[in-house]
Amino acid sequence: MQYMLLIYSEPPAKPVTEAESNAMHGEYGVYTEEIRKRGAFVDGSALVPASSATTVRIRNGNRTVTDGPFAETKEWLGGYYVIEAPSLDGALEAAAMCPGAKYGSVEVRPLVDMS
Repeated sequence: MQYMLLIYSEPPAKPVTEAESNAMHGEYGVYTEEIRKRGAFVDGSALVPASSATTVRIRNGNRTVTDGPFAETKEWLGGYYVIEAPSLDGALEAAAMCPGAKYGSVEVRPLVDMS
């Protein structure tokens, strides 16, 4: 079964230093390598900040395009992984290992098999 791990965190209160950024990227590198070794990695990526988002809505046949994310929130979606896991428990274990769980939260969602 495939699961999506959605990584949320609060925007930093102050600019992140290069050393802090390098340390976080290092943690994610170790995590990615670990889930690859376990055969769980399918896909993953970091996202640019939510301030770059554009939201599209269709209402009564009319398209509205607005800058920013869909909803105002304290946390923003910063990246994701798609993993293979034998069960929800396995996906939760992978989510708990994710560095994002230490800084924010990791939402675990099963993917619908569209085949």
